Amino acid sequence: MHCDGVAAAGRGRVVMLVDNSIDGDSRVQKAARSAADAGWDVTLLGCGDTAREGQLGTATVRVLAMPRPAARSGVRQRLVARGGALLRVARLLRRPSEYVQVLLWHAISGDRAWRRLEPGLWTYERVFGPVVDAVAPDLIHAHDFRMLGVAARAVERAEAAGRQVRLVWDAHEWLAGARPRRDNVRWLPAHLAYLREYVPRVDGVVTVSAALADLLRSEYRLAEEPTVLLNAPAVADPPPPDVPDLRARCGVGPKTPLLVYSGALAEQRGVGTVIEALPRLPDVHLALVVGDVSAPYLRQLLDVAARLGVADRVHPQPYVPHQQVSAFLSAADVGLIPLHHWPNHEIALITKFFEYAHARLPIVVSDVQTMADTVRATGQGEVFRARDVGDLVRAVQAVLADPQRYRRSYDGPDSPLADWTWEAQVDRLDALYRRLLSPTVESVETS
Repeated sequence: MHCDGVAAAGRGRVVMLVDNSIDGDSRVQKAARSAADAGWDVTLLGCGDTAREGQLGTATVRVLAMPRPAARSGVRQRLVARGGALLRVARLLRRPSEYVQVLLWHAISGDRAWRRLEPGLWTYERVFGPVVDAVAPDLIHAHDFRMLGVAARAVERAEAAGRQVRLVWDAHEWLAGARPRRDNVRWLPAHLAYLREYVPRVDGVVTVSAALADLLRSEYRLAEEPTVLLNAPAVADPPPPDVPDLRARCGVGPKTPLLVYSGALAEQRGVGTVIEALPRLPDVHLALVVGDVSAPYLRQLLDVAARLGVADRVHPQPYVPHQQVSAFLSAADVGLIPLHHWPNHEIALITKFFEYAHARLPIVVSDVQTMADTVRATGQGEVFRARDVGDLVRAVQAVLADPQRYRRSYDGPDSPLADWTWEAQVDRLDALYRRLLSPTVESVETS
């Protein structure tokens, strides 16, 4: 039986959307599973090279197949593959025309300019839209920025058919302060225009830190403060008994100093600074826990390590399931967050920060504001100047000289760990869903 479009067996139908294959996205997985555990009928939709289906607890998971991008021309393909100075010159030469395109289409179309500047966004609409419509949700939870327009247009179609659908936007980062994901001038202005067009259509906003919540409310003139759900690990269930041994995987013994970096790799994440520091940290090894151990940027880092004579001390390792992450990382001596200064980095409390903390690792973090301030306040690690190899060496040596001094910050009544859990956050998500759907939910519960 269904009443007012809500599944009578639960609180309502929720579709979550994310523009990745779900596997490595712990925030999305936790949100879907906990919403399903709270009684919502959850379908989580992601995308990847091939389609597949599965379950996450009682949540239904579907990964939709994305079309492959059109092949580059022969000359362009060879240029990109070769890279180097010639590619950099070619990209610089195209910049004037890209600036002209941005100015022209913004003048003609305003925030609708993304349709010309980043038409690839329509691919997500073609892939996700029909599936969302078929599920007929009562609420759509759009993770990150690319899914917002897909969700908003699905809401419009539902309303045109006489169904009310609520929209929640989960802002994983401050896009205006992020480094563009592609090396062209159009990318960031196009996506910012896309957000400006669709943010006014949301019914509720969720985000990852109080600082980002304040920025979003100011930037988009939101009627209320976004709901903050920290990217903290779920700790209610113990990790599975088959957690891999990080040291065994790296081939190092229990007395070998082991640093760990866990997460995505990109130049602005600062791992290059760590590689450059290794020659000045004799006998110290580095584990890189990453999503793709064959990624081109990782190969670049390993080439640098080889030139510096430290390749035998750098150990790439694949991700483990998010329930295992903190237990897996706990075998290391230090957790690293060597971010460069970007506006988005200054306000972030990123997933690995909390994973390191629950692994009871001392943290060495660059002087990006929010995380540096937190580490100084708790005493759980050391702060170094971003991109400063010598200062990173100093911070690592300080921690390795007395690791228990930093680990003690996780003990006792003042420990921050109790608040840094997903379980301490997730009731806020359930409360937001219930508030947005309260008239419909009440009609089901009294029917």
